Amino acid sequence: MAGAERPRVLSIPPHVGFVDALAAGLLADAGDDRLKLARTRVLLPTRRAVRALTEAFVRVSGGGLLLPRMTPVGDLDDAGHGFDAPDLPPALDACERRLRFAELVRRGGVARGDTVTAVEALRLGDALAKALDTLTAEEIPADALEHLDLRDGLAGHFETTLDQFRAVRSLWPQVLAASGASDAQARANAALDALATRWAAAPPGPVVAAGMVGAAPPLARLLGIVARLPHGQVVLPGIDLAMPDDEWDALADGGEAHPQFALRQLLDRMGVGRAEVAAWPGTDTASPRTTAVARAMSRADFTGDWRDPPPPGAFAGVRRLEAATPEEEAQAVALALREALETPGRTAALVTPDRGLARRVAAHLARWDIAIDDSAGQSLSRTPPGAFVLALVEAAAHGFAPVALLAALKHPLVRRGEERLPWLDSVRALDKALRGVRPAPGLAGIAARLTEVDAPPALVAWWDDAAALLTPLATLFAGPALSLATLAAMLRDTGESLAGDELWRGPAGRALAEVVAALTAHGDCLASFDADDAPPLLAAFLNDKAVREAFDKHPRLAIYGTLEARLQRRDLMILGGLNEGIWPATPAPDPWLAPAVRSALGLGGRERASGLAAHDFVEALGNPQVLLTRARRDDGSPTVASRLWLRLTALAGEAIAPADDLLAMARGLDRPARVVPATRPAPAPLAALRPRKISVTAVEKLRADPFSYYAQAMLRLRVLAPLDEDPSAAERGTDVHRVLQTWTERGGEPSDLQPIAAEMLRSKWANHPLLRALWAPRVARMLDWVVATSDAWAGEGWTPRLAEARGTLDRPGGVVLDGRADRLDRRGDGALAIIDYKTGTVPSRAAIAGGFALQMGLLGAIAQTGGFGERGAVAALRYWKLGGGKDPGKVSDVLKVAGGSLAAADHIADALATFDALAADYLRGDAPFEAKRHPDYASRYSDFDQLARVAEWLGRPAVAA
Repeated sequence: MAGAERPRVLSIPPHVGFVDALAAGLLADAGDDRLKLARTRVLLPTRRAVRALTEAFVRVSGGGLLLPRMTPVGDLDDAGHGFDAPDLPPALDACERRLRFAELVRRGGVARGDTVTAVEALRLGDALAKALDTLTAEEIPADALEHLDLRDGLAGHFETTLDQFRAVRSLWPQVLAASGASDAQARANAALDALATRWAAAPPGPVVAAGMVGAAPPLARLLGIVARLPHGQVVLPGIDLAMPDDEWDALADGGEAHPQFALRQLLDRMGVGRAEVAAWPGTDTASPRTTAVARAMSRADFTGDWRDPPPPGAFAGVRRLEAATPEEEAQAVALALREALETPGRTAALVTPDRGLARRVAAHLARWDIAIDDSAGQSLSRTPPGAFVLALVEAAAHGFAPVALLAALKHPLVRRGEERLPWLDSVRALDKALRGVRPAPGLAGIAARLTEVDAPPALVAWWDDAAALLTPLATLFAGPALSLATLAAMLRDTGESLAGDELWRGPAGRALAEVVAALTAHGDCLASFDADDAPPLLAAFLNDKAVREAFDKHPRLAIYGTLEARLQRRDLMILGGLNEGIWPATPAPDPWLAPAVRSALGLGGRERASGLAAHDFVEALGNPQVLLTRARRDDGSPTVASRLWLRLTALAGEAIAPADDLLAMARGLDRPARVVPATRPAPAPLAALRPRKISVTAVEKLRADPFSYYAQAMLRLRVLAPLDEDPSAAERGTDVHRVLQTWTERGGEPSDLQPIAAEMLRSKWANHPLLRALWAPRVARMLDWVVATSDAWAGEGWTPRLAEARGTLDRPGGVVLDGRADRLDRRGDGALAIIDYKTGTVPSRAAIAGGFALQMGLLGAIAQTGGFGERGAVAALRYWKLGGGKDPGKVSDVLKVAGGSLAAADHIADALATFDALAADYLRGDAPFEAKRHPDYASRYSDFDQLARVAEWLGRPAVAA
């Protein structure tokens, strides 16, 4: 082997910009021979690192130059980079690999007698692939699993999964051979070893490997070769050359969570001691902040010097911000980024693993028309094309239920262009027709609902055309099982029929086309699955596909994940989301390899990722200006500050200044200067504009809450029923009234009532089997009570005459009173009785006595004048409370008061007098329609309380304007 005896390994400290120092050093080394730089090959950890170093060369050089050949280590087996591919077949397609692992998991479940859904199989298959990749990357031999020495044993479920893992690992080479492909991780290992062998035998020109933090054995071997090449060098970020030797040595024993652990492991695998590492030329290794941060990250047994304060000025430029909520944190971060733009040429970035925080910050910046580059991009499922195909599959999986169906039909991509407005008009008309309880499932159920509500012929014709576009998808979901390849092809065709080429435009459209093409080509690798699995299964593929739109983004701002932020340098670096479980993230448990298995195989524990997160934190703290942020609460509970935050603040104390000014700006940005609560509304339209006809139930509303009557009768406002509404108590009460009406009209035979109710439950509630099962016993009990009470009532001489009878009564000034009696009975002496069925609350005695429950008295007034078609004196006014529970029903006599009974004629006269006074004031006069005039008797949750802004004035003292 040709090479230097002493490895050339160098380090750039955190307080020095890595890529800028690297570019400056390489330029200085090239001197006047700029072709030397062009002959240099630079290996970097990621493609973003290549971009960052390219930009650094532009900044440092100040002019044109020939750049070195920069290659991400993950692309070394790509022939386009000039390296010979190893003697292995091409790597298995990523989508095919993922689906084959999922199918292996499903087959394993079937072999054990378990049922594994396609979605769960995909999740477990992804974890299985990751575990196999880890073993391959770490070069754990296949027989190591067979010879594990687990003296303490494993839990039963881990024994089972470990057996399946062994079976899959032994079977996987056969799967690859049958596919004529190789495993991607094995091929990457082979590429690294082939390149190491080639360079060791024939050293190339200048080679620089820079920016790696941790590395698997194959990459570490390549770096070891590069370090020993005659013109090779390895440049690592942030090795702590000042750490005491005993602390450095202690990292080998339980130091995985330390920021230096991954670097120490890398040096060990390269066969390089820390004493052989030198500082990058031209960098100052001494920095008070770097020294202080290193102290803060020390292991617990090396924190004895924390009693000493940090060096003066160590944390100059570092600030902290503790927000109350994630929204407040995002607002403050956005303001800090916006503020950075006020200084010409100043750059700033947010670094966070919290995707929720990143999205909130981007949304806040959009209020200033600032588009920020988010390195993580956006998941395809959140883009218009991805959301549209998800909406289609959701609609089909849920039997084209209204919410899911309308979400697909209203999507912005559908009928884009000149057809959009006419299409939306029809969809909105369909929306109104589908309001209320969910129709029968399927496209036919929608058509049936349109017939039921007597929809206009134009809407029916439009729906027939729209349903024809959805019929192939509906037919596919009507089958016993789905094929993923067929589903992808059907979504492609149905999506095109609705959205045309708009579905495939732009980066998101191209990304969707890639996913659909991959699923169409390889979807048959996964066995068929239930229709219910289709939405989450498709969502899993769309969520994992990132869409990055780098154009039209602000050049001086960025959002980075912790991996993307490595090697980056900004004037202001904001480290956000510093809560435990976010930074560092809580490691996801491995469902295949128990912690004891991982430890026995030498894979390390769950804290290794925490060590890498800590290293990223330390590197980011080296930027000139740093803002640390966290929220004390998340969406539902208090949070715990990150261990990194706690360590740093414990050491620094008050040396890290709070960003109170920024927090105050964030809190005050959307806070109005003065809040003036609304006053009680009391509109007073002209008497000539007021209605002259009113129902008996509306009279009670006019008496207690005139504004609600005004909004309903004069403004003609109606509450739009929600889509897919659960059957409400009012809807159930209406059905009970309809059953009793039918029963009375058919003669009121006791044996007829339960069959009528059964038919109603069977036809009306066919789509709600659970509610029908729960409600049917209550209906049966209440109707049995009605039969028994009707028999007793008949024994007193009463005979039903009318059901749901409507009538009117003319009053002075042209006012017409309108009412409907649930049931009107006549006694042998000609007297009348009015019975009102109540499935809800019966009015209280106080409401009746105070003139706030006028319904029965006014119905009596209509009845005694023959308004219902039956003339006679009213002798009885009764509520029949129909509960159907432990107390199936109860008769409440309106005329019974404390100490005796009222005469019906007196109660009717009092009700009429109260009504005439109300009519004189509100219907014929100009009295204002005041909101909640009598709040104790008004509806507690009126449909118009929000319009009246009741919460701003009810029960509060008046506020001067």
